[in-house]
Amino acid sequence: MATQSEQPKGELAVRTLAMPADTNPNGDIFGGWVLSQMDIAGAIIAGKEAKGRTVTVQVETMTFHRPVHVGDVLCCYVEVIKIGNTSLKLKIEAWAMRNFDPDRVKVTEGIFTYVAIDENRKPRPIIKS
Repeated sequence: MATQSEQPKGELAVRTLAMPADTNPNGDIFGGWVLSQMDIAGAIIAGKEAKGRTVTVQVETMTFHRPVHVGDVLCCYVEVIKIGNTSLKLKIEAWAMRNFDPDRVKVTEGIFTYVAIDENRKPRPIIKS
């Protein structure tokens, strides 16, 4: 769980508003919706780092710390952990701003792996800068 002094790590890649359509019958935001926002954030950074198309191949860990509520602004931060020959491992943190309060709370974090692919959807080498 995030501490008061903890701050997001990585680059802000996605910021979106949690809407009523994203809830389960109890009114809580689906974990799958949060996961999809994190995957989108990771894909943006993976594509930038790999200089081209990537695909998600693994979600190694996923830890849900707190719920996301309708009206929260979900912010996904991405930190590159490792760049291999064809794959990238990214740590993705999701933070919520509640009621537009500038103080954020960490709601979820996970480790995602993406593979760079070519036009035939086959793994390709990542050109390192």
